[in-house]
Amino acid sequence: MEGAPPGGGAPGTAGPSAVYPSCASGPHPAQPRPIRRMIATPAEKTASIAPANEIHSAAGSVPDPSGGGTAQIPSRPVGAPTPGPRRRSSEPLIDSAAPTRRRTTSRHPAVNIVLIMADQLAASVLPCYGNPVARTPHLDTLAEAGCVFEHAYCNSPICAASRASMMTGRLPSEIGVYDNGAELPAAAPTFCHALRRHGYRTVLSGKMHFVGPDQLHGFEERLTTDIYPSGFDWTPDWNDGCVHNPGASVRDLDAAGLCAGSLQIDYDEEVAFQAVRCIYDHARQPERPLFLCASFTHPHDPFIITPEYWNLYRDGDIPPPRTRALALEAMHPYARWVGVHHELDLFPPTPEVVTRTRHAYYGMVSYLDAKVGQILRALRQAGLAERTAVLFTSDHGEMLGEHGMWYKRVFYEDAARVPLLLRWPERVRAGRVPQVCSLLDLAPTLCAIAGIGGSGRDPVAAQFHGASLLPLAAGQVRNWRDEACAEYLGEGVIQPCRMLRRGRYKAVFVRDEPGQLFDLEADPLEQHDLAGLPEVAAVEAELRAALVRGFDPDAVNSAVRQSQAIRRALASALASGRAHPWDFLPAPPEPGRYVRRETVPSAARRRHLPVPDRSADE
Repeated sequence: MEGAPPGGGAPGTAGPSAVYPSCASGPHPAQPRPIRRMIATPAEKTASIAPANEIHSAAGSVPDPSGGGTAQIPSRPVGAPTPGPRRRSSEPLIDSAAPTRRRTTSRHPAVNIVLIMADQLAASVLPCYGNPVARTPHLDTLAEAGCVFEHAYCNSPICAASRASMMTGRLPSEIGVYDNGAELPAAAPTFCHALRRHGYRTVLSGKMHFVGPDQLHGFEERLTTDIYPSGFDWTPDWNDGCVHNPGASVRDLDAAGLCAGSLQIDYDEEVAFQAVRCIYDHARQPERPLFLCASFTHPHDPFIITPEYWNLYRDGDIPPPRTRALALEAMHPYARWVGVHHELDLFPPTPEVVTRTRHAYYGMVSYLDAKVGQILRALRQAGLAERTAVLFTSDHGEMLGEHGMWYKRVFYEDAARVPLLLRWPERVRAGRVPQVCSLLDLAPTLCAIAGIGGSGRDPVAAQFHGASLLPLAAGQVRNWRDEACAEYLGEGVIQPCRMLRRGRYKAVFVRDEPGQLFDLEADPLEQHDLAGLPEVAAVEAELRAALVRGFDPDAVNSAVRQSQAIRRALASALASGRAHPWDFLPAPPEPGRYVRRETVPSAARRRHLPVPDRSADE
């Protein structure tokens, strides 16, 4: 589906509406509540904070990252429905009163951007999302200094589809990335293309699960290989029906626990090393602003971790799953399909396995936190922390035994809801945002941070759906569409599945099967399916209509099955004769990188980075 491009709003107009073209609809039933006004107007920049209970009205702009004036935030796509009232955050977070002095410690004054990604990290595990058990001091610090988006969702609870959707700002059914064996077309615009067009050096260290010959998709550099196949190897076949998949079996949980080392640890050590070195290299030679994505594979299964991180938790520290497991026959068909796919009927985990697996997962989360700490420390030591926007998120969550389920592939909160943190010194104040958003909003947000899409429309950025999160962080919520749409079209199911979270309600649509409806305010653990109850009939009808608006389930079903058949045939052909894998291999270090034969001043600057002058920030 083609959506109207974001942008084009006049200065001073209301901020953007996060529009998911297939899920857009009318007003949210929840009533708005007042917010505290914490943003100073230009005339008040030297005055004290404005009184509470006033609504900030300068929507549509944020401070220009280059240090002069304001940058316009892309407005709601042309032709999108006018949204109704939305629930408002308790405190705006963009600091318009902060100084806008231009830095002189770098040859380029534009803001740097670092995006740190986890793999299969449930928001519910982190202390900044209310879990008191996990030990994540670096993520805690990042959250305390920045903005926490409390209800952020992935747009597909599977690796490749979620990441492709995030990078393109479009839903999986729109770009054809249905599963872990589907190719993102090279012609699909990504936020890296937009950033690169505007002068950014775009660098990836780690996983992005690209399938196909294009292993960059706008990244100028990749510092590591990927950890998953780049071919059509993992293409599913819905025509097989509901089948077991030994490659994604809960039987593997039997091996959860301690290890001396692992492939995943080896990989993430390299990801962190390359990311840290990239930061120091940029500090030595900052010719262009940097966009760096450091994408780790932890805490993805297999759930094994070294004693250093296992021993952070004692037996009994980690609570059991909060929700009870249902027998397969009592599950909704969607969950039952995924349960069979994971072989829950053949190898149901014992209580001891559940306890040991959860312990290992928490240890893996702490390991990931240590890697995040290395990147944040490098930014500080290189003198870049105060002029770098740092974002943290995950491609999807992990069920970790909730509802008796494991891994992902479903729309329950632990699989679909993801952490989303943003720290931008002097631009975004610390606080929390309760509105609903999704990873579709990440591409417009990155463009807004970079100052793209303000006075003129960028043809690449115009392709992104969703909207920048910066106005939402500023408390400009009147036109924010308080919803997130997600799709699951991959392995483990046999019909197209769709989810819409709008305000307090979550609705699930499955072709040719009953729907589901949950009230997440009254039932945050999703234990009571309200679908079919007379008292919520109007809400159910409204959300179901929104879920299928612009989304033809029969057409999507046919497209997915046809794509699967073609890719499976191509995989068979490519396996015959001489193989030419698409796996990305990073270039070796340039000759002479470490050789000290040069004496010219530029070579000396490249070799040596002085300790940053902290007085410049005082």
